[in-house]
Order: sequence, then C-alpha cells, then structure tokens
Amino acid sequence: MPYRTFLLLTAVAFGCSSAVAQVRIGLMVSATGPTAAIGIPQKNTAALLATRIGGTTIEYVQLEDGGDTTRAVQNAKKLISDDHVDAVIGPSTTPNALAILDIIAENKVPLLATVGTSSVVEPIDAKRRWVFKTTQNDDLIASALIAHMRANGVRTVGFIGFNDAYGENWFKVFGALADKAGIAIVASERYARNDSSATAQALKLIAARPDAVLIAAVGGPAVLPQAALYDQAYKGHVYQTHAVATDDFIRLGKEKVEGTILAAGSMLVIDDIAATDPIKQVASGYMSAYEKQFGNRPATFGANTFDAGLLLQRAIPVALRAAKPGTEAFRVALRDALEQQQGVVGCQGVFNMSPTNHNGMDERARVLVVVRDGRFRLLAQ
Repeated sequence: MPYRTFLLLTAVAFGCSSAVAQVRIGLMVSATGPTAAIGIPQKNTAALLATRIGGTTIEYVQLEDGGDTTRAVQNAKKLISDDHVDAVIGPSTTPNALAILDIIAENKVPLLATVGTSSVVEPIDAKRRWVFKTTQNDDLIASALIAHMRANGVRTVGFIGFNDAYGENWFKVFGALADKAGIAIVASERYARNDSSATAQALKLIAARPDAVLIAAVGGPAVLPQAALYDQAYKGHVYQTHAVATDDFIRLGKEKVEGTILAAGSMLVIDDIAATDPIKQVASGYMSAYEKQFGNRPATFGANTFDAGLLLQRAIPVALRAAKPGTEAFRVALRDALEQQQGVVGCQGVFNMSPTNHNGMDERARVLVVVRDGRFRLLAQ
C-alpha cells in the first residue's frame, strides 16, 4: 500500500473531532558515533511520520545524543521541561534508553523505545509501565537462534558481547534459553563498542572449542570479533543478533561475515517474503517512501521509529477524547491507549500490547537470515 495512502486511511479511520489541537512528540537518536548506522535511518524516518491526524497536528522535536548517556539524559530533560512533549520516540541505544527511565517515569511521559534489549520493558514496574518497545525482544530472537543451533547439531557455544547493557542482557537471556535447550556456554568474553581489536577474546573463544559462537553487538562494531575469528581460522557457525541488520555490517565485514546466521524482522529480506504477508505490505510502503525521500533503502532500525509512529497514530485519537495535549492527563491517557493497541501491523511485526506486555510482538516478527554472496537472504527453516 502506498505510504501516503496508508497515512490517509489511518487518519480517516482514527481521526478525532475537527477541534484544533497539537501533540508534540520528542525524537531521540544516535545519528553520530559508533551506532550511527542505527541512528541515521531513525533520524531520517522522522520526515515520514504523520504530521496530522484529523484536526490534530503532530509536531516532532528531534535531538541527537551521539550514543552518549549523559547527552541522552540532558536531551530527555530538555524535551520534557522545555519542549513539553507528550511522548518520546527513541533513543537508539540500550544504555541511553535505560539512562532515561527515571526521567520518563517521574514526568509520566510515554516512551516508545527503539532498542532491542527487553530490559527496558521487562519486568513491568513503576518505571517501565511508561515504556513501550518497537523492536523484537531478545528472547524472541534468541529462541529462533537456539532452534537453528539444535537442528544443526550445536551443543556448545562461545559467547562474546558488548561490555554494556546490550551484551549483558543478551548473555542473561541467551544463557537461560540455551541451558533449557541443553546447549552449554563454554566461553564468555566482552569488548567495548569503540575497541579496535578483539583478537585476544577470539583466541580464548577458539581455545574452548565451541561448536558455534554467538556475538551480541550492534552494527559495524559487531564485525570486530567475527573478523578476528575469521583471521584465526575458526570454522564453526557464527551467529549474530538482530542488531547487525545493516548494510554497514556486510560492507565492513565482506567475506569475513559470509555465512553469518541471525534472526530479524522480515523487512531485512523483504524481496524474499511472500507478497501476501501483511507485514510486507506495510514495510514495502515505508521503504518506498524512504527511498524516494533519501535515495536509498532504510535499515530495519528506521522501521522501529516508523512503527512507533503507527502506534501513536492509533493511540493519539483515543487520548484526545480524554484530555488536552500538553497535560499530564493527556499523557496518562496516551499511555493507557498505547497499552490497549491490538493487531497493529507494522514494518517489524504485529503489535498486540497489554498491561503485562509492552512489546506485543510474536513469532511473525522474526525470520532466520543468512549472509550469502554479500547480501542478507532468507534462510529456509
């Protein structure tokens, strides 16, 4: 479905009264720094979000944090105190999302987080009841990887991840699922996002003789340990998380990332997905609009921002019936409306939110993918 037609239908279906109103949405991105490959498509996607729903205008205020947690906190405070936003989309990285949870909860501002780590929404407590997430939870992705490992005789795994919240949460989630599946983690290593070498860690992993290695890192920096494993002639399977779903990963890794296995949203391999898939229809509309505006296809991370916009399009008219924008009552109503969204088809999956599930995605939000001949391709299951 064409992007503008989709927005028009959404506005008609969920439009509010003709009374003039304005909703302000903050956008936090990391379009510079080590995770720029994630932040840039999110920043660009802001230009494609709906600016009007019925008689209500939507204004977006975007701030850059460069992947720095201190700047993320400063930006969150500014968006809330100075710009008086009714909701926030972002930020791009897990550490930054976790850093602003207190501010979000204290000010009762709904946050639509565009990060992978499930710890931003689980367990739902006083802070996380204000947070929703538009990226697949780690356990949804990890369970697909484990199923592939079991089917291919993998019984031992070496793990290497970022030495921050992203890597640690993946180790926790994957470790628990692997243990239940009878797969042993025989080595565990960490490295920093801005490290220039992971050779020492790769040698330790290889010494443990694992059947496979799982790398829990993001974008271009995820290439570093995989390149080191390749250079040291490691021959086992290499798995990555959905956070490498970017052209930068293949461009930087080249032949050293051939054969990589990951699970990700079907948008990553959109050309291999059946035309009847409703997710493909929405994702194709978004991708066409993005390519027309910016001259290239977006990374799947941009879709997380787009899907946040779709959820807000559905929830804002409901909240407007309860209160005026710019008030705490409206933010509370918006949070409640987001929590009740059901059957929202996005680029990354189908969202069914509830009071106990602020991600709402199921197995339709993932497919197995392999890097083959310098491209991400659908891997038959």
